[in-house]
Order: sequence, then C-alpha cells, then structure tokens
Amino acid sequence: MGFATGPPGPTLTRMTQSMMQGMDLPELGLLLLVACCVAIGSARVRLPYAVGLVAAGLALGLAGFPGRAALTGHLLFGAILPPLIFEAALHLGWGRFRREAPLVLSLAFIGTALSAAVVAGLMHGLAGWGWPAALLFGALIAATDPVSVIAMMKEQQAEPRLRFLMEAESIVNDGAAAVLFALVAGVIEGQAASPSAMALALATTVGGGVLAGLAVGAALMLMAGRASDPLVEIALTLLAAYGAFWLADGLHVSGVLATLAAGMLVGNWGKGRHLSAAGGQAALAFWEFAAFLANSLVFLLIGSREAAQPITAYLWPAAMGTLAVLAGRAAAIYPLGALFARSRLAMDRLTQHILFWGGLRGALAIALALEAPASLPEHAALVSTAFAVVAFSIFVQGLSVPRLLARA
Repeated sequence: MGFATGPPGPTLTRMTQSMMQGMDLPELGLLLLVACCVAIGSARVRLPYAVGLVAAGLALGLAGFPGRAALTGHLLFGAILPPLIFEAALHLGWGRFRREAPLVLSLAFIGTALSAAVVAGLMHGLAGWGWPAALLFGALIAATDPVSVIAMMKEQQAEPRLRFLMEAESIVNDGAAAVLFALVAGVIEGQAASPSAMALALATTVGGGVLAGLAVGAALMLMAGRASDPLVEIALTLLAAYGAFWLADGLHVSGVLATLAAGMLVGNWGKGRHLSAAGGQAALAFWEFAAFLANSLVFLLIGSREAAQPITAYLWPAAMGTLAVLAGRAAAIYPLGALFARSRLAMDRLTQHILFWGGLRGALAIALALEAPASLPEHAALVSTAFAVVAFSIFVQGLSVPRLLARA
C-alpha cells in the first residue's frame, strides 16, 4: 500500500473501474431527482439539507433502492471527494488562512492525533477491540466532514470568523485523518514502524500531496491564461481537481491535501489573474453545482447504506463509539482552545462549544471504514460503528447545532 492516503491498495485503474461498475445513469438520475425534491422540501420546513438527504436515503434503502449505484470507498475517493474538497478550497482566502494558520493547523493535525488517540483507547478499553481495529477506527473517525460543516455554515449564515474556522479546520482535518489512517494501516500491514520511518512517511505524504496539488494547479492555470473561452477555463479547473487527486494517488501521497492545495491555488492565484472575469464566474457557478451534485449523492447513498447496516447487532460498540468520538473531539478542541487563549487567535467558549458539537462526521469516515482491512476480526463491527456514529452526527448534532449557531 505504501503510505497513500486514499483507499488502501487500489491503483488508479482499479479505482476507475470500480467507479464505472457502480455507475448506472438511470439510477443516478433518479437520485438527483430525489435530491432536488429534498432540497425544495427541506427549505420549506427549515430542515438541514443533509438531514433530509440521509432520511430520504434511508427510505430508499429500506425500499430496496439503489441497485448498482451503491456507496463504496472507491466511489467516494475517486469521484465524490475531489469536487467537494476542491469547491470548498476555492473559497478559502489565502490572507485569512495565513493569519489563522497556527490555530487551524493545530486543530487539524494535533487535534486529529489527540482525538484518534482518545477514541482508540476508549474502544480498546470499553468495547474490547484489539489495538489494530481500535487505532484504525480512531484514525478514520477523527475526520470531521467538510460537506456537512460547510452546508451547515451556509444555511445558518454563521459569523465570518467562526464559519472560516469550521470550514478550514474540517477541510484540512480530512487530509490529516486520511494520512493518519494510512500510517496506521501501513504499520498493521507490517511496514516500517520506527518513529523515524513514520515521521518520514508523514512528511512525504503531506508535503508530497501539497506539492502535487500546487504543481497540477499551477500548470493548468498557466494554460488557462492562454484561453479566452470560459468553457475551456472550466474544463481546466475540472482537470485541476481530479488531476491533482489522481496524481497524488499515483505517487502514494495525500490526494485530499493535493486537491485542497490545487483548489486554494486556483481560488487565490488563478481567479483574477489567469482566469478571465467571465471564466472565473463561470467556474465558480460550475463548482457550486458540482458540489451540490456530489453532496446530494453522497448523503443519499450514506442513508441507503445505513439502512443495510446490522447496527442492532453491534449496539454496544456503536454506543461506545459515539461516546468515544465525542470525548475525542472534546480532547481535540478544549485543550487547544486553552493553548491559544492568551494569543490573538483566542476563541471564546461559545466558539469552542460550536467547534466541538459541530464536528460532524460523514463521507471520509465512511470511505475509510469501507476500506479497512477485511482481515480484522472486528471489521464488521468497525463498519457498522462508523455508520452509527455518522448517523448520530447527522441526525442529533446536525439538528441541534443551528441552535448554538443562533447564539453566535
């Protein structure tokens, strides 16, 4: 596997084949129609869009739909995550990111490690899982979901700094959790586990992912500077999103961080310099639609897959997993909040509470869970527990966070 941060094992060819095998255009068309109906209905009853989608997906799953358009790790990594991450990164202003970087990076990297350690320890002690499964679960469930977070921030019109912190932390956190998962999976599979080897793998995976994204994004933006057709410019941004992810996958570095880097470069350097005014506006509109489409599909498919999970057979690990994730998130937010309390980046208590309770789980956690080694004795329990945590996150936290945001 190397220390790649996509699904353990698959090459780009296998990933693409798996994606195409899971695609059925009539089924996907019906899913899109359902998503549009849910969007209209959710707006009328003031229900968070993600909650409505997952509920609709559950209903579809219980009714025996979809057939081939099923949620798989390859589909999530190869098709759905790149546009979601890229679109979110387009709107991360470099100036603000640079000012908030110490806090954001601490939350994303140190916070992810703290959260994963707490979850792993609790799952080993309370659920009785072996250390390999506990550590893998801690790593994969540490990833907060930028899809849910960003959708929630947009719907609630959150205060600008709070919105930036939640969005930036959730996006970078995805990359950090994917890297950590790959490192743990590599150790379990017998790869070098010395501190120096792991530090080198971490630096290579993170740095290589960022460099791959910057290289792809810069090359394509330079090409865009020679174009005058907005459609060509849109196509080049599409290549930047998927090209960065797939290049990183081929190099066994972080595809999530590569797509993040490419998106930030296009949003901060390409737009207004190498993209024409018309092309920049058209690209933003295109990516807003692409994110809506990917967002809709992922939550509907999460709901349909939830319906097929034997969660009742694993009630104890599911309950312990939910409690462990909340404890891990608290261990990530409040100590770091105290660390920055006397700095210019200090967060008030309400902001910390929102970061804690608003750390929703979603697509990446499920993608990683689905790709966990099947040889683990706790594999079935691990997958079902991940789905249970995501369900709690969306239905309980997702419905209650707006009340906290209303006080911000």
